[in-house]
Amino acid sequence: MTQSSSVRQGWEWVPDLPKEVWILSVGQLLLFIGQGFTMVYASIYFVNELGFSATQVGLALGSSGLSGIVGRFWAGSAIDSPKVGRRNILFLSTIIAAIACCCLAFATTFPLLVAGNLLLGVGLSLFWPATMAVTTDLTTEKNCTEAFALARLSDNLGLGLGAFLAGQYMAISGSYQALFLGKSAAYLICGIVVYVSIAETLHAQISSTSFQSDSKGSLADGTTSINSFEGQAAETALKKWGQVIQDSPFLIYILANIFVTTYTAQLSSTLPLYLANFIPSGNANIGFSEQWISYFFVWHSLLKISLQLPITRWVKRFTDANVLMSALGCWMVSFGFIWLVGNDLPFNVLSVVALMLIAFTLVGMGEMLYGPTASGVVGQMAPAHLRGIYFSLDSQCWALGYMLGPAFGGWSLDHPDVIGSNVWLVFAGSVTVAIALINYLENLRSSLA
Repeated sequence: MTQSSSVRQGWEWVPDLPKEVWILSVGQLLLFIGQGFTMVYASIYFVNELGFSATQVGLALGSSGLSGIVGRFWAGSAIDSPKVGRRNILFLSTIIAAIACCCLAFATTFPLLVAGNLLLGVGLSLFWPATMAVTTDLTTEKNCTEAFALARLSDNLGLGLGAFLAGQYMAISGSYQALFLGKSAAYLICGIVVYVSIAETLHAQISSTSFQSDSKGSLADGTTSINSFEGQAAETALKKWGQVIQDSPFLIYILANIFVTTYTAQLSSTLPLYLANFIPSGNANIGFSEQWISYFFVWHSLLKISLQLPITRWVKRFTDANVLMSALGCWMVSFGFIWLVGNDLPFNVLSVVALMLIAFTLVGMGEMLYGPTASGVVGQMAPAHLRGIYFSLDSQCWALGYMLGPAFGGWSLDHPDVIGSNVWLVFAGSVTVAIALINYLENLRSSLA
């Protein structure tokens, strides 16, 4: 038995990944601790403390998605450009996000609230496609999904820890501004850790393709030769984007993924405000206190922390489509439970808490199943020289979801006579469309194989 295998004996559940992937995960852990500081409290703070309407807050939070669309289009080309590359984009993204959080800490007017969210949208829009491209560069198709699962684990650990610390801090101090400033510091530290510790992977990816090629520039293993890669890199950005948008299976995936990102956006926008102001049988006069709401999110994060890697390994035996559709089913049922607790039914506090824990468990299961599998699917579809653009378009789903989701959710809560808590039934019904798209994607990929 070799020394490497003896070291790993008893730790087989830990993915065997390059050290750079682990370092990147540490950076994401720091970033998501900052995310957790305000995930539960941002909408509550702006509505209940500063007096903005739920619609205004929804529109402001949604503006981050709008700016994110622009940022992701630029990022897609910049990430694949040898003049810029992955690492520089990662560092730039954290700097912009840190500045945005400082703006939000002092956002007492609606224009400043929008400006802070616009900047935050740009920062995060640069971060996600860059970090996914780096992860794909550093891994193989065999362990790529586990690398994305590790990233999700870091995200969830950071969110849970950040939400828990923020909940305890709010119970003692009540200063929302400090949470945004702490978030800014976490983003900045994340950027420094990644920039100092990880070399540029774009150049390594180009070098890794320098093997013997055939007369057409294609390698025996299906990758692209260095000369072919350089030729592709010389193509105009417009032509590259044109190649990607002609990929029919990928476009079907994008449509389905927009539904999921819209659902995920509710966790940091509509759901906290709904729990605080619209639950008849909460522990407060109306709804739940901020501290209790943080406990729901901590449970949600702890669940994903403990189960993300085992579940990702377990679902390898199933097709990607089945895993994605199962995830969507979890979302559908969770929306039903969330809708149920907002109705004037004879619930006591304990029964409402139990129903919400079930709902958050289902949401967590949906995220654990969907996230790594979806990222792996994009990695499979994306040619090496177009990964930045593929992951940029994949990240556009998040921009659109976080633009549409908070705006629609906030407007719904402001108009209880029109829709109100029934917004969760709308989301549940829309899941059937997303499932149909995933099923169509599977059939399309099979026919093209």
